[in-house]
Amino acid sequence: MQMQSIIGKVAVITGASSGIGEATARLLAAEGVHLVLVARRADLIDKLAVELGENTLSFAADVGDAAQVTSVFEQVGARFGGIDLLFNNAGVGISDRFEKSDPSDWKRMIDVNLYGVLNCTQAAIPLLRGRPGAMISSVSSVGGRYGTESWSVYSATKFAVVGFHDALRKELGQDGIRVSVIEPGSVWTEFGANVADAMTERRKSLDALRAEDVAQALVYAFAQPPRVLIEEILIRPVKQVIP
Repeated sequence: MQMQSIIGKVAVITGASSGIGEATARLLAAEGVHLVLVARRADLIDKLAVELGENTLSFAADVGDAAQVTSVFEQVGARFGGIDLLFNNAGVGISDRFEKSDPSDWKRMIDVNLYGVLNCTQAAIPLLRGRPGAMISSVSSVGGRYGTESWSVYSATKFAVVGFHDALRKELGQDGIRVSVIEPGSVWTEFGANVADAMTERRKSLDALRAEDVAQALVYAFAQPPRVLIEEILIRPVKQVIP
């Protein structure tokens, strides 16, 4: 089966300042894709945009803020006329046993992990219409399939992403817009900052994925012929036998 060429395609990546987002930006840039990098840390995405070259733009924005998202996509539409890929990668995870957890942390995770996906997806759909092979791909988690102890609210947001994508796929399939979800297991990223030491030891014991591994999965799905949908990719280290 021949893959579609993605040279010259336009991709919007949220959470592009580090980890999976940065790795995906680097890989897509190497494939000749025009990039729009979105993250809250302007200094990091501006630096990355300069490094990746003239085909890369950066926008500092909080994806949980609908007004900021609308502004970004209006500017992207004006610049490119449309987009071919939305990669909803921005996310935050805060570990705590639910009984002791802080409602302000619930809100933070819901705002980024769920409202961020909803805001960006709604803004992107008009720009995806009529683009052969157009795709929405979002990062859920192994925890969005099985639930993980001390990550209850995070898991809930990622379960919501899976359900949203299953419904959205049915809404947009006839328009030729592909809707895909990626569910990584343990990955070497900044995720889990409030339990960094424990996460580091766990990642070492599991020989955790690299961000580039997840980026390659995204590019594989995106480069399929427009008629082909890779609906779901659950990717984890071989040694991660439980969530």
